[in-house]
Amino acid sequence: MRQLIIQVPRGQGKEVLEIAKSLDGTNLAQFEAMGSEDLIDLVLVHISNRQVEKLLTKLEDINKVHITLLPTGIIALRPPASQAPEQVKNVEERSPLEIFLGGLQSIGSWKGFLGYAAAAGFVVWIGLYTNTTYLLTAAMLIAPFAGPAMNVAIATARGDKQLLWRSILRYFSALGVTIAVTAILSLILQQDIATSSMIDTSQISSVAVLIPLAAGAAGALNLVQSERSSLVSGAATGMLVAASLAPPAGIVGMAGAIGRWDMVISGLFLLLLQLVGINFTAALVFRFYGLSSQGVRYKRGKRWLFPVTLALTVAVLVSLLTWQFAQTPNLQRSTLAQRANAEVQKVVSQNASVDLVEANVRFTGTNIKGQNTLLSVVYVQPRQGVSVSKEEISSRLKREIQTRLQQQNLNITPLVDVNVLEPTK
Repeated sequence: MRQLIIQVPRGQGKEVLEIAKSLDGTNLAQFEAMGSEDLIDLVLVHISNRQVEKLLTKLEDINKVHITLLPTGIIALRPPASQAPEQVKNVEERSPLEIFLGGLQSIGSWKGFLGYAAAAGFVVWIGLYTNTTYLLTAAMLIAPFAGPAMNVAIATARGDKQLLWRSILRYFSALGVTIAVTAILSLILQQDIATSSMIDTSQISSVAVLIPLAAGAAGALNLVQSERSSLVSGAATGMLVAASLAPPAGIVGMAGAIGRWDMVISGLFLLLLQLVGINFTAALVFRFYGLSSQGVRYKRGKRWLFPVTLALTVAVLVSLLTWQFAQTPNLQRSTLAQRANAEVQKVVSQNASVDLVEANVRFTGTNIKGQNTLLSVVYVQPRQGVSVSKEEISSRLKREIQTRLQQQNLNITPLVDVNVLEPTK
């Protein structure tokens, strides 16, 4: 429920009350007051979220109407007192106007916005450089990428060219600052090689697109829902949006500084994938909840812009996914490493002489020209009663694993090391 303070010329307060009553407004009150120039009526209205736009539409016909909308949830209690639990249970979504105006308000000071982007760059650089996971999490909380990404979706749903342009500009400006900060830090401190965190973060899964799709839907739902309707905080959904943005931005800057252009490509791919994925699902959610090109106190939306922008978003998304699956294994390393690990374990399980202790399969961080190196380190234990030597077991398994991996047509160069371990007697 929302509270509105409505200011109209003296004598028109009763009309406002009647309009509010027709829309099931509660706890209504009218006051006579002195405005800055003339005598006025002040009307206090409490109305459900879904009726806010209808109320504003009907008030448009009143001359010199001034409206103050409190964008926080109000609990309006009324007799009988025994019905209080039922009265507060009806929590509704925000009105489309509130969602849109909230997006506009988030486009505030550039100094603060870029300051957070720079701070995120410092934190993500330290996290990637020192292999500290909790610092990467902190960078996700600081990074201001969620706001512009969600505003792009709001602008798409509303068909607002001005908001769309400004949101895209802020999105890439923040990314540019974060990338620049990480690159400068790597150059100043003379970083020469990629850290293990950089290598792990740059390896993309074939299902990476699911993260921005989920983040877009979650972020839009968070903006649509009333603050009292969910236990999920805005910070949590904002972090989900930023989760796949801050680390890749750091990767682009740091990898560029040390000349690892394969990692730069992976990072740029992820950053663009996030924007179009978030925009696709979030824009659809906003449209489902009533955001359209025209609305009360909003006339600048273009009807054609929503389908055109959504079609362009889908086209870019499809192009990125086509590129990803055509670039084997460069943009699918995480998934292919898991697939290769499964094949390694199958080979070991089919060998009657040993039991698997552990198998580690990963793409290496070294950039050997002309090959995609997949390193497989396998630990096995001979079964009781097996008379075959360790050397023979290791040689046979190594040959079988390499053959199996080459048969998968993964465009890799498998390097296999088999270690035969025996328990201490």
